[in-house]
Amino acid sequence: MKTTIPFFTLIFLCCVVVISCAQSEKKQKRKANNEAAVMDEKNIDTAGMEVATFGTGCFWCTEAVMESLEGVKKVVSGYEGGMIANPSYEEVCTGKTGHAECVEVTYDPKVISYATLLEAFFRSHDPTSLNKQGNDVGTQYRSVIFYHNADQQQLAEKARTELDKSGAYPKPIVTEITKAFKFYIAEDYHQNYFANNPDQGYCAFVVAPKLDKFKKVFKDKLKKNI
Repeated sequence: MKTTIPFFTLIFLCCVVVISCAQSEKKQKRKANNEAAVMDEKNIDTAGMEVATFGTGCFWCTEAVMESLEGVKKVVSGYEGGMIANPSYEEVCTGKTGHAECVEVTYDPKVISYATLLEAFFRSHDPTSLNKQGNDVGTQYRSVIFYHNADQQQLAEKARTELDKSGAYPKPIVTEITKAFKFYIAEDYHQNYFANNPDQGYCAFVVAPKLDKFKKVFKDKLKKNI
């Protein structure tokens, strides 16, 4: 007996195939773009560059924000300020290691100043919230600036003091400002996380809206291809 596939079932199967192919093509394109970005980072000339380190909660958000700025050459997610060497993400997530999720920013001071990076830091999260950003709770999500020299320390402390006096926030700023510790690079899958996983739940509902809001405020400071 000859079996025929109902018309609507056939249409449905065709749609599934088309969608699957489109998603596969999208993933392949994203992978190629990410691989190109990794190669570009490896080829970055760091001569004359400076380094800044910030923590604004989940480093997926901090990385996406800092990467969007003109003059920022490289952003690496990692852990700093803790008590143990070579911590894993799982260990840091317990909140018991003392580390903060943060990013190490390599930037060109001729294009973007440390003062501008500080402005981006304070404007992209809530610096009055102690050990909490949104639903991310724990000391690993604290607001923190790790300074690398006396100039950075002075500028960071001045920015924090002036913002407190300005009344820009209804509560006192609790941002920690401390000398840079050993920076431990996070696992590979955390690097460029938002760029690699824009459709992931946290990225779509937390990182993307925060980044969109940031871009509207800093539109004249963004990279041209953003």
